[in-house]
Amino acid sequence: MARKPKKNKPTKKANYWGSIMLGLLSLLFAVFSYTIFLRPATNFKNEEITILIPTEKATKKYTKPIIKQCLHAVHFTTFLALADWFGYWEKIKPGKYTIEKGTSVFGVFRKLYGGRQTPIKIILNKFRTKKDLANYVGGKLECSTNDIYKYITSKDSLESIGISPEELLSIIIPNTYEIYWNTNPREFIERMQKESDDFWNDTRIGKAQKLGLSKTEISIIASIVEEETNDDNEKPLMASVYINRLKKNMPLGADPTIKFAIGDFSIRRVTLKHISETASSPYNTYKNKGLPPGPICTPSITSIDAVLEGKETTYLFFCAKPDFSGSHSFASTDEEHLQNAKRYRRALDSLKIH
Repeated sequence: MARKPKKNKPTKKANYWGSIMLGLLSLLFAVFSYTIFLRPATNFKNEEITILIPTEKATKKYTKPIIKQCLHAVHFTTFLALADWFGYWEKIKPGKYTIEKGTSVFGVFRKLYGGRQTPIKIILNKFRTKKDLANYVGGKLECSTNDIYKYITSKDSLESIGISPEELLSIIIPNTYEIYWNTNPREFIERMQKESDDFWNDTRIGKAQKLGLSKTEISIIASIVEEETNDDNEKPLMASVYINRLKKNMPLGADPTIKFAIGDFSIRRVTLKHISETASSPYNTYKNKGLPPGPICTPSITSIDAVLEGKETTYLFFCAKPDFSGSHSFASTDEEHLQNAKRYRRALDSLKIH
């Protein structure tokens, strides 16, 4: 039987040079990758710049020049190669993107291709009307003020979350939120609904049920309290007045609801004339018993919790103190309240506030 020819084994010298070549190739590849993909590629002097890609302009024609302005020429060429290779131009994601100084071309591409937007901060404080809310949000997001306003005043739009336009402000919990710039009106309201659901935890819902009031009703009372006083210590007492009046089927008689009905929040003294002018408004709490259709502002968390505290008092009235300190005198009887009101009216008259 013939012997099989022996295979030549690599010599130690060949292995040595092979390892050297492999190492050199790896080094060259690393240098190439760093130079082309990982080296700082931005050409601006500021610490960062913002790339805005509107939803209706998420096209190659619009986006390409914007990207070109923030990259060195050689790196922009690399970006174009990556964009063509991965089909970026066919799947541009609109939004707001912050590019930091010194970012590599691969970093820029990864952020844009993956839609890794930079969220914006929206600080929601007190808004008295839906128009105020729309003006603020419309100035922060891609959607216009008009788009927001149309959505939050549409019964059909809000039907999916089970609230009416009048109740809309009840789901706006004042806080600071991070939201993507290209969030549309529907997504914004759904986000607010989620935040509201998270806010109304089991503890708060339990307190509302103990008072026999719904979340919306708590928000309505809290909004009136919010407009009546800035003194957090007084808020539970003031809330007790309105809850006591509801229990006795008395009109709330809340001046802020008259201002809301008129649409003039600069009124310093609500008169019989104002009450008469708004007689047909459901927000006239002098003519109508029970709560108005919705909140008259977005109440603070402090005001909401003040209502939920369920402070037990016999108070049915309160009146601003004549020293204009912002504090109030509380009363359980008509006689006591009339004396408090008389002192306050005299103070107003002395300053000729009509």
